Amino acid sequence: MKALLMGFEPFGGEAVNPSWEVAQSLSFERFDRIQVISRRLPTVFGESIDQAIEAISTVQPDVVIALGQAGGRTGIGLERVALNIDDAAIADNNGNQPCDAPIMEGAPAAYFATLPIKVLVEEVQKAGIPAATSNSAGTFVCNHTMYGILHYINESRLPIRAGFIHLPYLPEQASSKKEAPSMSLAEMLTALRVVLTVLSRSS
Repeated sequence: MKALLMGFEPFGGEAVNPSWEVAQSLSFERFDRIQVISRRLPTVFGESIDQAIEAISTVQPDVVIALGQAGGRTGIGLERVALNIDDAAIADNNGNQPCDAPIMEGAPAAYFATLPIKVLVEEVQKAGIPAATSNSAGTFVCNHTMYGILHYINESRLPIRAGFIHLPYLPEQASSKKEAPSMSLAEMLTALRVVLTVLSRSS
């Protein structure tokens, strides 16, 4: 079995993005029967979906997990739903800043993740890592990409489980922000290893 793990390049003036730090750190690791293959996505509307779809087509994974940065969160957030809306408070890395724009014209208003979210949250918590189900992936490139991935899988009728996980700031990011919560890379890696191990056993 193969798991495609995708993270994003830094954005918003940050020097790093925890999503890519985690994804690249786990690249080619094995979790029971799952081998991880990692890809880096641009923090750019449109391009992130195109590159995610290209990666899915090339890798042909059994599981797809996209990771994203959610500064201000205190724990791992497993996203339940992606909305068909782009509404950016800041510009992406190409200067795009859509406002109240559909991601896909004429497509469903939302897609639900197909990962066992509640089970994953419980197992990550058992490992001592703060985690919760999230009902909002935002309206920036993270939600945009999650929606695009789920739409592609649904339209192509692919037997792939997919979802999105948000990560807090790394400590080096939070140190320059007043009272911003953070999580160590080691804790994030532990959480994702738990997620991948559970998925390898629930297939």
